[in-house]
Amino acid sequence: MAKIAFILLCHKDPDSIISQARQLTAAGDYMAIHFDARAKPEDYQRIQDALKGNPNVTFAKKRIKCGWGEWSLVQATLNAVEAALEAFPRATHFYMLSGDCMAIKSAEYAHELLDRDDVDYIESFDFFESDWIKTGMKEERLIYRHFLNERKHKKLFYTSFQLQKKLGLTREIPADIQVMIGSQWWCLRRRTVEWVMKFCQERKDVMRFFRTTWIPDETFFQTIVRHLVPDSEIRTSTLTFLMFTDYGMPVTFYNDHYDLLLSQDFLFARKISPEATELKQRLGDLYAAKGVEFQISNEGRSLFRFLTSRGRNGVRFAPRFWEAEASLGRERELLIVVAKKWHVAKRLVHKIKDVTGIETIEYLFDEDSCPMPDLGGIQTQMSKRARHRRALMRMLFEYYDTDRMVVCMDPKNMEMFQDFFADRCTTRLLEIESVFTDDYLAGHAIRIGLAGENTSKAAMDRLLPTIRADVTGESDRIRDAGFQNYYRISELREAPENALAISQFLSIQPDEALQIAQTNHLFED
Repeated sequence: MAKIAFILLCHKDPDSIISQARQLTAAGDYMAIHFDARAKPEDYQRIQDALKGNPNVTFAKKRIKCGWGEWSLVQATLNAVEAALEAFPRATHFYMLSGDCMAIKSAEYAHELLDRDDVDYIESFDFFESDWIKTGMKEERLIYRHFLNERKHKKLFYTSFQLQKKLGLTREIPADIQVMIGSQWWCLRRRTVEWVMKFCQERKDVMRFFRTTWIPDETFFQTIVRHLVPDSEIRTSTLTFLMFTDYGMPVTFYNDHYDLLLSQDFLFARKISPEATELKQRLGDLYAAKGVEFQISNEGRSLFRFLTSRGRNGVRFAPRFWEAEASLGRERELLIVVAKKWHVAKRLVHKIKDVTGIETIEYLFDEDSCPMPDLGGIQTQMSKRARHRRALMRMLFEYYDTDRMVVCMDPKNMEMFQDFFADRCTTRLLEIESVFTDDYLAGHAIRIGLAGENTSKAAMDRLLPTIRADVTGESDRIRDAGFQNYYRISELREAPENALAISQFLSIQPDEALQIAQTNHLFED
């Protein structure tokens, strides 16, 4: 059976470190601790005193001062790994952790997973070909030498970098090494760790190279493991669940995230808030539990994006300066059908085209697969359609050689509605009001990734009111906007009443509008 030696890098909160060590070793696993040499000596002594009687805990023999982006983080890891190899000969796997990490599965579950496949778990993507680095330095991390801490000595760091660049002081990457990149949170087999330590002793040239690269904790192990281990024995993924905000900062988890964390397909999670004492206690108890079954739905990241985006109204789709001065044309009419149930809107616009002959387009700003004519490339990407929406609509009017057009849009696109209503053209909006049952909203949550087939009923019951409030809120914002040409039809109204709104929206005769309002199965799911 798998026996895990946790490699813990930490620098604060001694009480949490003590609790974490006790909880993880209670199930028979091990822990090697490197406590930052920058931390208070009394804190380190406190940890040592509390854990000195625990045979499953050891400490790195040499502590060093660690800094973000420095080689010191890799060296601290190597020191802890060395201590673990010596102290725990029965350890089969070595798992990187920080003081902010907590188990989100039981030890029983973790051991079974590691026993299942004889592989290493480490993110390891090609440094140059992958898009792992989104912004900032890329090649410059490697071909120049970085001796200073970028956060503490920012001016000197970039002065050194610019001077090397100006003088052409580049260096070669070791010829037999393919540099890889990924998360520092890995889980490696004992054999792999022993190979890495031997490699470090034999390849001084590679060690010298990585000592002066920038952020080597994202490249060192990722590169060496890929160099030593066959591809078939590497899972290019981490077993630690972590998310980042729009600003590149790690998401912090609190007491009310317990169910969400347990449903993710990972063994650990970071970062757990220091104030989340209840969550820490529950997760700590969980690791030693037996016979626990986990329902994996894995909707954490999509759910986070959904919930946080609700607080950022107005950020996206702001009009660009060239669009603000553009116009669809005074003589044109843009007729917008708005519905959260896309299939209902699509039925309606198909009927509108059959009865009136008006050109119709479905969810061109919401659905990538929406049929579009070739407009020179502007239609190829959703981001382009949204960014150049007025230009796109103008081109569509010209392509179809028409002055009237019906388009479908999702009610979330408030900024687009406002933009089109500010145009010189005549803009009208017809909102379709539908009934949303709990079953429909649950299905909607699964379709858009907020929940999974295995999401528990309790978790779904907590999620549904938020989704319902979000749907209602979108509709309320449209009504409160005070658009001059706003109309609404409803699933709760009779066809003649809906026909009146359709007649005004399309400027057509009542009998034609009634024919549209009586579309077979219009509101059915």
